[in-house]
Amino acid sequence: MRTDLFDFELPAANIALRPASPRDSARMLVVRSDGGLLDRVVGELPQWLEPGDQLVVNDTKVIPAQLKGRRIGRDTEPKIEATLIKRLDGSRWQALVKPAKKLAAGDVVRFGHEGRVCLLGHLDAEVERKGEDGEVTLSFSFHGPALDQAISDLGSPPLPPYIASKRAPDERDATDYQTMFAANEGAVAAPTAGLHFTAPLEKALRERGIAIHRVTLHVGAGTFLPVKVDDTSGHRMHAEWGAISRETAAALNAARAKGGRIVAVGTTSLRLLESAAAEDGTIQPFDADTAIFITPGYRFRAVDVLLTNFHLPRSTLFMLVAAFSGLETMQRAYAHAIGSGYRFYSYGDACLMFRQAES
Repeated sequence: MRTDLFDFELPAANIALRPASPRDSARMLVVRSDGGLLDRVVGELPQWLEPGDQLVVNDTKVIPAQLKGRRIGRDTEPKIEATLIKRLDGSRWQALVKPAKKLAAGDVVRFGHEGRVCLLGHLDAEVERKGEDGEVTLSFSFHGPALDQAISDLGSPPLPPYIASKRAPDERDATDYQTMFAANEGAVAAPTAGLHFTAPLEKALRERGIAIHRVTLHVGAGTFLPVKVDDTSGHRMHAEWGAISRETAAALNAARAKGGRIVAVGTTSLRLLESAAAEDGTIQPFDADTAIFITPGYRFRAVDVLLTNFHLPRSTLFMLVAAFSGLETMQRAYAHAIGSGYRFYSYGDACLMFRQAES
């Protein structure tokens, strides 16, 4: 499909720079399966679900993946910024760096700025490989838990560029940009639909008879990237690692067999569930990378309802929601949201979507 079909104009005033407080007070646009739109708030979510429905949340935890340092070992030592995007093994990470033109394979970057050093000293990394669009493979001087500690000491929260360009990250972001379900470290971006949840909302969901299941998808930096090609067929998705346990898969299949719906909290949960689903919709245990790219025309096998935030123009995530509820419906929903002052992106409001009926 043409990428420009998924474009729209978003006023800067609609971009949220801080989350709602409390989190479940965020607005929620309900998109019904017939295309109807209703303005609600996230705290009303239990009212829109039925006993027996199964809520699936992503329990990935954001790491302090942004590192600042300088190239060493040559005549000049330019400043280098790196965002870790995928762990390769105990000492190697894929990363996005800038300015990428200042680095070549074999260069060494020493991380630690403004006097900050980790407990084990400065953190050095060799550029093992340099790819396209600023992507490099970094081989660090530390390994395993020692490397994790060094990254924790030196790194900062990787706020999305549409927030970081407006203000610097601060101490509030360390907690604001983490969901209440966060447990398994590895994400470089938050599964933002989960940011809306609070303990009272979780309690209300359980009292309504709605079970909550945890899966893990380590969100990568590719989630921020717009699709730059003219046709969606030419876009390459970044792979992300995900896992669904045998017990969780069995519980979801059993509930669905009894008529319960699967409600994905966030596009990350949805993408993982769809990656793990067989043709008949049965969810299989999963422990692998996924690069699933969902666009209109995709036949959903596992997910019936989606709670998500409002996404960027030309993004793979807007394409996904257009596939879920129909392109025309989502164009109308986003126009309504913009005109009604909904807050967009990671710290923004929510959209509760019921899958469009198959024609």
